[in-house]
Amino acid sequence: MSSSSPSPLVSPTSSRSVTETVNGSHKFVIQGYSLAKGMGIGKHIASDNFTVGGYQWAIYFYPDGKNPEDNSTYVSVFIALASEGTDVRALFELTLVDQSGKGKHKVHSHFDRSLESGPYTLKYRGSMWGYKRFFRRALLETSDYLKDDCLKINCTVGVVVSAIDCSRLHSIQVPESDIGEHFGMLLENMECSDVTFDVAGEKFHAHKLVLAARSPIFRSKFFEVLEEDKQEIVISDLEPKVFKVNSSLIVPIVLHEVFGEHLFSSDGIVCFITVFLCFLQAILHFIYRDSLTEDVDVAGSGSSCMSSVSDTLVAKLLAAADRYGLERLRLMCESHLCKDISVNSVAKILALADQYHATELKAVCLKFAAENLAAVMRSDGFEYLKENCPSLQSELLKTVAGCEEDCSSGGGKSRSVWAQLSDGGDTNGRRVRQRT
Repeated sequence: MSSSSPSPLVSPTSSRSVTETVNGSHKFVIQGYSLAKGMGIGKHIASDNFTVGGYQWAIYFYPDGKNPEDNSTYVSVFIALASEGTDVRALFELTLVDQSGKGKHKVHSHFDRSLESGPYTLKYRGSMWGYKRFFRRALLETSDYLKDDCLKINCTVGVVVSAIDCSRLHSIQVPESDIGEHFGMLLENMECSDVTFDVAGEKFHAHKLVLAARSPIFRSKFFEVLEEDKQEIVISDLEPKVFKVNSSLIVPIVLHEVFGEHLFSSDGIVCFITVFLCFLQAILHFIYRDSLTEDVDVAGSGSSCMSSVSDTLVAKLLAAADRYGLERLRLMCESHLCKDISVNSVAKILALADQYHATELKAVCLKFAAENLAAVMRSDGFEYLKENCPSLQSELLKTVAGCEEDCSSGGGKSRSVWAQLSDGGDTNGRRVRQRT
């Protein structure tokens, strides 16, 4: 009687959900406070609508108070959901500005403190959060908060969004390499160099063959262009110290030959060296050692901020990799940027990937955006995408359609991608009641 063999174990899978806030602020100036008094209890002055997290918001100021029981003893301030939405969860902060310059503002905030019941939930359009007894009116009118019959109220809203962490779902593998252990020594000891740059009498050595082997652009410059084959190039009007980095010699003159004379004009040299020093060092480090510098690792770890992702060293290296045909460097940069994909950053990383032909990074961005469509559409980055890269929207829609096909065929998605956008109705499909 034969015993049955045990079934092989299936490898476990994992995922991670990340919940964060999409934040935005609005400044509301109330001019003519004394004229607004007496308009009636429960009547308000409203700010202009402002958008945070894909929803419209407004600040309501009640000069005679909102609660009839207080008999106009207090002024009331509220933040209202001014657009369609169901069960919108958010954090709030209201600040009455001290106009004396002393900085003693009156602040009510959900941020940076523990909430027993979590973020506040607004059920439908017209739902509000705030204070009926925001400030005693008699004290307000003799305080530094009121100046020249004017009040200033600052409001911050943080809309809560959830998304699946991209770094665990998607990864871009970079193959191992040991070329840097061998060719990296050439940069340090200058062995077998075949081109010398003379800068005010000081010699800088480089290797045409190494540069040409790593980049088709350098190859064209050194070996395919019909010009005199110079073994020594004299650079005048430049100090030798601008070509040294931590006692290690680098050869930005090679980049000078490619980029052009204007970058090394007497007016522009100091600014150019300051801005591109780290960039040049990273490029040469990669060309000779086939690896990234520590500066790239440090800079890449915080590049998820929307306003700065295109200015990071990793993004500049991606542009250089595309410009000079450095395919492995391109893949390294894609891998770094992939780790920083989030709801707030995915749109700009997608635009960057499309611009510099980073195909794997682009595919990951499209899939992540499709899987977290509702949250991404409420981010500032999506507005940037609509304004600057309209062609990418159609590609995103195609990716969404592909996710829908996976969902309908049992591909693992339990909830329709388009269902993420149903914030305007309840679970039974009915329109929610509007509150005015």
